[in-house]
Amino acid sequence: MRRLLACIPFALLPLACGDSTTKPPDYGYPPDANLFNTGDGGPGGGYDSSSTQSFVCPPDLERCAHDFSYPFNGESSVEVRGDFGGAATWSSGVPMTRQGNAWVATVDVPYGKPVQYKYFVDGTTWAIDPNAPTTTDGNSNTNNLLAAVTCEPALCDAPPDPPPGVFDWRSAVMYFVFVDRFFDGNSGNDCHVSNTSQSSTANGNYEGGDWAGVTQKIDAGYFDDLGVNTLWVTVPVKNEDFTAFQGTGGDSHYYSGYHGYWPYDMTSYETCFGSLSDLQSLVTEAHKHSLKVLFDFAMVQVTIDSPIYQSHPEWFWPNSYNGGDCICGQNCDWNAQGLQCWFASYLPHWNYTVQAARDYSVGNAITLAKTTNADGFRLDAIKQVDSSWLLELRQEIQSQVVPLQSPQQRFYMVGETYDFYDTNFIKSFVDPSTKLDGQFDFPARRNLVDTMLLKKQSMNDLANFYAGNDFFYGSNAVMSPFLGNHDLPRVVHLAQEPALWSDQASDGKDRAWSNQPSEPTDQKTFDKLANAFAVLFTNQGAPLIYYGDEYGLAGAGDPDNRRFMQWSGYNTGQQYLHDRIKTLLGIRKAHPALYKGIRTTLSATQDTWLFVQETIAEQVYVGINRGDTDAQVTGLPSQALQELVTQTSATGPTATIPARQTRIWIKP
Repeated sequence: MRRLLACIPFALLPLACGDSTTKPPDYGYPPDANLFNTGDGGPGGGYDSSSTQSFVCPPDLERCAHDFSYPFNGESSVEVRGDFGGAATWSSGVPMTRQGNAWVATVDVPYGKPVQYKYFVDGTTWAIDPNAPTTTDGNSNTNNLLAAVTCEPALCDAPPDPPPGVFDWRSAVMYFVFVDRFFDGNSGNDCHVSNTSQSSTANGNYEGGDWAGVTQKIDAGYFDDLGVNTLWVTVPVKNEDFTAFQGTGGDSHYYSGYHGYWPYDMTSYETCFGSLSDLQSLVTEAHKHSLKVLFDFAMVQVTIDSPIYQSHPEWFWPNSYNGGDCICGQNCDWNAQGLQCWFASYLPHWNYTVQAARDYSVGNAITLAKTTNADGFRLDAIKQVDSSWLLELRQEIQSQVVPLQSPQQRFYMVGETYDFYDTNFIKSFVDPSTKLDGQFDFPARRNLVDTMLLKKQSMNDLANFYAGNDFFYGSNAVMSPFLGNHDLPRVVHLAQEPALWSDQASDGKDRAWSNQPSEPTDQKTFDKLANAFAVLFTNQGAPLIYYGDEYGLAGAGDPDNRRFMQWSGYNTGQQYLHDRIKTLLGIRKAHPALYKGIRTTLSATQDTWLFVQETIAEQVYVGINRGDTDAQVTGLPSQALQELVTQTSATGPTATIPARQTRIWIKP
């Protein structure tokens, strides 16, 4: 099937504008810091409320339709193959249709670029068209040559598929496994810090989760059944000695290093989670289940009694500024001094302008990747790190890690730049060839929660945001949109009515240690949350599920948002949410257009959004109704359709979507 999507502007309504935000301590950071400290957000600024944003097709994705023809000479089948779609369209081309004395096919070819192509006859033989121009490629193969084609307006195509055997990170669905709070597979390595504040439902201490527990859940098929294919695993290196150190949270409570963001020795591994062998087994078993593994890497700071700080204090910024301590958000500004301020008095900040410091840290990352056979990194608080570190890391990954793989894989690196508004600043870190493959999409989270959960803006606003966001970070970027993470109150409470925190800027610390929220029981809350996940799973990006959010796990601010994973006793709403996520992820896997297609909005109103995701191979129609009453949408094909969520038949061009539901249609 040929797509007919013109790459023309899609006018956006002005987007809400506000101060940029900075990332607070994430337990590498002081928990009393404001999650949404305002500031300039870095160079370039974010969305301007006085302007509009338009869908812009990246130049490398612009296409023109071209008609190929091959003379009929008794063949039973012919494909046109070539470099018009990258390496993939040399391996699997476009089937041609016989019309009279010729085989014909219409193919979208790159705008303004010559194309080499050839014909694959009867599934066995390569052939050229003797009546068309030819050229010789670098391997001395003779191919047909199509001169550069231009058109107005241009079409916009999806990025090409990776070569055979190479994982397509656009298909990734990430699950954040918070190791200490996930599953205890070996009680023999359990750790506990004495004199650390305790609470029955919010705990700053170790709770026993370990790598053996994660591996057991992998082997049991938990992730396979849910439909995720990528695990983000918390920092594996040795944290501060659990018997000697507690970090104060600024809220009168003490915390242990269960989270992993207080590195003590970056050359060894966290014994509270198991042995190096346990860690390697986790990755090995994950790969057997076709799961990719990203390790969290904390490269901003170490603890003050770390051997490396004691040996080389000159590799770290001094904790002084304007006659006082340079603590982020106190005597030093998160933005102006963000590359050098300490996140707490016990967390020295690396100075990566020192070559030796940079080499040491990057070397630790490379060793971790090689030793464990990891597939990527989640890079913590990347905005607080000198850019030279990231540039060197990518260079060393490409030269030392990627060549060890066969076939060579894309080593995915996703960063955390805690900013809900400044898209240009977030983008400045993204370049798959030299820096990050993508970042966690905080602006998308802001728009998604404000629309689907808090209902502060319309579905038309959300459609407009997505139109401007699709390729904003580049055609090869793979961003990670999300609803919940370990620094925010559990998202289920934003789906409640009334929401426990009416502003998603709230850090939830007011209920982190007392008056902790209980698990919601009303179906409406879980309907809304499932519907928000439906938006994540039917659009571009590698969506993230924070552990427990598949069951709507309750929790206020840090550390209550890190309760131990619930493994039984789910209420009806929780089970519904899990099952709906499983259904949606199954549909996403079966229909790649949902994550790599080009989206066209067919209609958008206050409460509904109907769009089509389109590739050459398929068209998938998605209708979302966030309203509390059934709603009708129009714009579907005027023919019989199959609805995938409920596995029922339908007929376009109109359809009724029940309240707080998503429906997905294909042509049977």
